[in-house]
Amino acid sequence: MSRSDAFRRIALILPALVAILLLVGGPLGLMGWVTLLEKGTSAGVDWTSTPSLGNYQRLIWEEDFDGTLILNTNYLVIFLRSVVQAAVTTLLCLVLGVPVALWMAGLTPASRAMMLFLVTIPFWTNLLVRNYAWLIILREGGWLGMAVDAIWPFGPVQLLYNDVAVAIGLTYSFLPFMILPVYSVFEKLDWRLVEAAHDLGATRSRALRRVILPVAMPGLLAGSLLVFIPCLGAFVTPALLGGGKTLMLGNVIQMQFGPSRNWPFGAAISVVLLAIMLVAMTSLALWRNRRSA
Repeated sequence: MSRSDAFRRIALILPALVAILLLVGGPLGLMGWVTLLEKGTSAGVDWTSTPSLGNYQRLIWEEDFDGTLILNTNYLVIFLRSVVQAAVTTLLCLVLGVPVALWMAGLTPASRAMMLFLVTIPFWTNLLVRNYAWLIILREGGWLGMAVDAIWPFGPVQLLYNDVAVAIGLTYSFLPFMILPVYSVFEKLDWRLVEAAHDLGATRSRALRRVILPVAMPGLLAGSLLVFIPCLGAFVTPALLGGGKTLMLGNVIQMQFGPSRNWPFGAAISVVLLAIMLVAMTSLALWRNRRSA
């Protein structure tokens, strides 16, 4: 490669690099700096305070009246609940989304277009409105609650304001993000491979495990990331369907930037949330590279 070609490539890439540094790197760097500062007198940030790791320390430890540090597991429980809730939602979306995507791939082109239209309809409505609809469905006396009570013989079942309600709401909200990537892979699947597997004596379940799912792995990974990562930072669904009883990371961050007005601590939680997302994405990428090697 000549020097002129190298300079030409750099000139073409430079605007994108500058835009990324200004629009992504700049805000992230500012948020990271805010985490090292202290809360202002009434709200915001005290820009004159001495940088320290006190906000990160508050995630695990708290000061007693005499200044000694005491272990505080409240935020650790919220972190764990957020990760478990996101993992459960991802698993439910996989269980519900993969069969739907596989069924859609076997339809006629006109039926596929209709199903894609139906899957994307929820995006036309605000997420807040959809969660309020689930409030009506899951509340005591709602049609789903009455149906469950009619089946369950051990008394009334509380479907609202708990982890189950949050899982239902998150699964409903993010299920299209699982169906669409998986469907895009199944749509391009060569079904002659499945026929060849049946000709060689494979059962339906074996053909699914050995032929269909390995081919669909890129779509499964993409869908899992599209569901797991937004679930970690979700706050509308836990706030409404959880009723403040099942806090997740998004709720705690919103409380710190809202009622508590402790921006540095909220920024510290956001940085930890970002770190969890990066660890999840890196682990998935490494696992995928090991499988393809």
